Amino acid sequence: MSDEKEIDKREYLNIPMYIVDAFTSKPFEGNPAAICLINSEMGLTSDEMQKIAKEMNLSETAFVTLTKGDFQSSPSFGLRWFTPTTEVSLCGHATLASAAVLFYEAGNQCEQIHFDSLSGELTVERSQKDLITLNFPLNPPEPKNVKDFKALLEVCVDDLSDIDEIQLSATGKLLIRLKDSFRRDYLETMQPRTNEMIASLPDGLVKGVGITVKGSVENGSVDSEGNVYDFISRYFAPWLGIHEDPVTGSWHTVASAYWAKNLNKTNLYARQCSQRGGNIWINVLDTRVTLSGKAVVNLRGQFTIVK
Repeated sequence: MSDEKEIDKREYLNIPMYIVDAFTSKPFEGNPAAICLINSEMGLTSDEMQKIAKEMNLSETAFVTLTKGDFQSSPSFGLRWFTPTTEVSLCGHATLASAAVLFYEAGNQCEQIHFDSLSGELTVERSQKDLITLNFPLNPPEPKNVKDFKALLEVCVDDLSDIDEIQLSATGKLLIRLKDSFRRDYLETMQPRTNEMIASLPDGLVKGVGITVKGSVENGSVDSEGNVYDFISRYFAPWLGIHEDPVTGSWHTVASAYWAKNLNKTNLYARQCSQRGGNIWINVLDTRVTLSGKAVVNLRGQFTIVK
């Protein structure tokens, strides 16, 4: 009886939560993210956020914080992203998913929303054709010597001679460009040994690996409507608890800078070729990049914790 009385005295915090597939118009494709809507009165701690993210076990769980007004009318919110193991400074797909929840579920009427984040202020706006457009910092990579990353590269590709070049961003994303002769189906069936990546380079210099190929009709880089992708890629981040990320906005702040320079064009169309897959429309600016995509809300509910 005393145990029942103790339970009755507990305070239960109910957090609105949504599961959203980002960078796709179809359920079960793109990159899923859990989105939580919270306000300052909830008193949710960073430790509790991390535990919720671990419980959800998706590549990202995002927390949209109401700083003033209400979710329906405010143009500004706080935003934090957590993988199952750590907080990260930038996540594209979970930002797109957060905006989708505000626009489609909370009924926010603003054409443009601002998020205060660890990467500074991020702007998201509604675009034509049901697209949501993210405005992110551009993270151009710099060329590196293959020999300096030999141990890591050997667990990423079958043969080092398959590599055209490698570059590394200040955000710790290693770009591996395969030779143009490689086809899309080869990229899609590659099996990097992600369980060996951390041991091969444990010093923290690299936080993720993107493998990319120039798109063309000849190598099969074409969407269902016959449009050619400028580049295709896959992305792996076991250092952050993510063996393969289905579609990654932050990776494309690096990859788009690289391909815009190599292709001499600023408007790019990209495909991340994970098993789920997703499409991204890109516009590279001077120091910023816009990433546009669609999103589907698949689950609506609440996450309950005992305070």
